[in-house]
Amino acid sequence: MRCKVCDNTTKTLEDKAQKKIYHYCPNCQAIILDKSFIVDKNRENSQYNNHNNSFESSGYVKMFEDYLDYFWGDLKKHNKQNSLDFGSGPGPVLAQILQNRGINADIYDKFYQPNKIYENKKYNLITSTEVFEHLQNPFEILTIFKKHLKKGGLIAIMTLFHDNNKENFLKWWYRRDPTHILFYTPKTFEVLAKMCGLKILKHDDKRIIILT
Repeated sequence: MRCKVCDNTTKTLEDKAQKKIYHYCPNCQAIILDKSFIVDKNRENSQYNNHNNSFESSGYVKMFEDYLDYFWGDLKKHNKQNSLDFGSGPGPVLAQILQNRGINADIYDKFYQPNKIYENKKYNLITSTEVFEHLQNPFEILTIFKKHLKKGGLIAIMTLFHDNNKENFLKWWYRRDPTHILFYTPKTFEVLAKMCGLKILKHDDKRIIILT
């Protein structure tokens, strides 16, 4: 199979326990679930509805606070700060936290907020948390982000990185979510950024990567 990220030839990675097939790209280190195992939109939406994404979950809120703290000092200060939370989920918790920090936040989600509010707008900050592992075409989404990013603005992505060890990947809990179909390392995003005309500002080598 050709890699969904960089179009190079991939190697088959068989998960005998889960009875699934993945494809590993030696060029960009992406690991991609075979398309025959991708769930339909109804099941995908049902899976999201089971998430406890609200202010009542203190761990969920802290995750966002720590995420914002990681790059907050890198945000260029403007008179009017605005942001887009792409893939906000059923409860726009991150958007409210951004509002509390003084940044106006638009939200978009293909299931819960499908109106493309970002059209004809540009943003200082675009956030996307726990979204990229669900995407079949991350290049397309990053291209949209670049189009709507102000000069000097930041794109802040959160998704767990795999450690580029195939044995560890087959034991990894994160891939067991049936809606998680594409897995990254910082190298994957390095390739994506170059393709999109973006650059990596920094990453934490675990789950957060910042592009500009």
